[in-house]
Amino acid sequence: MGMFETVGKNSGQERKENTLKKLERMKMTLSGKEPDRVPVSDFFWGGFVRQWRKDLGLGDDASPYYHYDLDWIVTVPNMDPFIRSFETLKEDDIEVVVRTGFGAIMRKKFSAPMPEFLDFETDTIEKLEGLVFDDAYDRRRYYESGDNQIAGIGDGFERNSPPWVETVKSLHPDFPVFGSIIEVNECMTRLIGPENNMLWIGMYPKRMNKVIARIGEFYLNCAKAQIDAADGLLDGLVIWGDVAYKNSMFFSPDYWRENFKPWVKAITDYAHSKGLMVIYHGCGDVSKILEDYIEIGIDAMNPLEAKAGLDSVDLRKKYGRRLGICGNSNMQVWETGDKDLIRKEILRKLNAAKGGKYIFQSDHSVASNISGHTYDYIVKLVREYGRYPLDLGEYDVHL
Repeated sequence: MGMFETVGKNSGQERKENTLKKLERMKMTLSGKEPDRVPVSDFFWGGFVRQWRKDLGLGDDASPYYHYDLDWIVTVPNMDPFIRSFETLKEDDIEVVVRTGFGAIMRKKFSAPMPEFLDFETDTIEKLEGLVFDDAYDRRRYYESGDNQIAGIGDGFERNSPPWVETVKSLHPDFPVFGSIIEVNECMTRLIGPENNMLWIGMYPKRMNKVIARIGEFYLNCAKAQIDAADGLLDGLVIWGDVAYKNSMFFSPDYWRENFKPWVKAITDYAHSKGLMVIYHGCGDVSKILEDYIEIGIDAMNPLEAKAGLDSVDLRKKYGRRLGICGNSNMQVWETGDKDLIRKEILRKLNAAKGGKYIFQSDHSVASNISGHTYDYIVKLVREYGRYPLDLGEYDVHL
């Protein structure tokens, strides 16, 4: 999963005219039409945001979403299986070690970009089978502040995250706002760890089938509950679900299709029934199941990592407008800071925006090693060349 920063600056609920234009832009794009320009947004690490403010001489409360008037933003309710405060096991100036609502023991070194999983309460399949999660409809997930693992422990460390509904309300006037939900494998990564997950699937496939079905139903209910709690203020839903790494999937495509896919489809169908756009975030090489996501009806796939061998222009040639693309701009090129390389990367990938179905974003999230000046250059480049009809000059590709 990518990290992100959300900053709310408006507590009202009446939408601005510019926000309605952004919403129309997103909907036109994802329906396979060309709006005025290519939508732009991203997920930002806190470390990047701090460096960006310094590089551009901005104030301590500056946000890339507001500064660039980006086209959509994602929010995160409490998806922990157990709603509880972090249990602090160690804390000093160097690191903090906590037990979370997933029963994960995590170390966050303040100098390191990301946290480390140390252990898991649920360390046998018998314990996993016996778990009873706190209610998906528990109001604390949506209406109250508190600790939760996904919002609180990433490239930063946050205690007592604000009430999710209040965050949605604060952003609603200014952006198309997406809620978000993890799918089963994303839960397993935090609940039992990827090693146990893959091992137990191999050793006890039938027992794990039942566990996956039970957890799938739980997160479907969490999706329904958050949509209800937002009371019409959401425009879309992001489904977080890493099922692959750089070279392939964590398990066979057939096992995913049989056990994980039905719950992704159920969440997608429910969100669509409520008029919401759906973006699926799954890292790694997901090429073996892209056709499945199209069949499910996902509006756009994210992040489509370039470092996993995925290329938006090639994907557009293969799948046409059946595949919505959100991302794929190569972060390893961004990291160079080389404007010529970046320009080539951006303009070539913009070919995939012909006919819509393309949202410009990085191929994961904007990390701390990207300079503020580089990101500023990228956004301005996309705004200049991302206007329809596209004129990409020497980088035009016939699709």
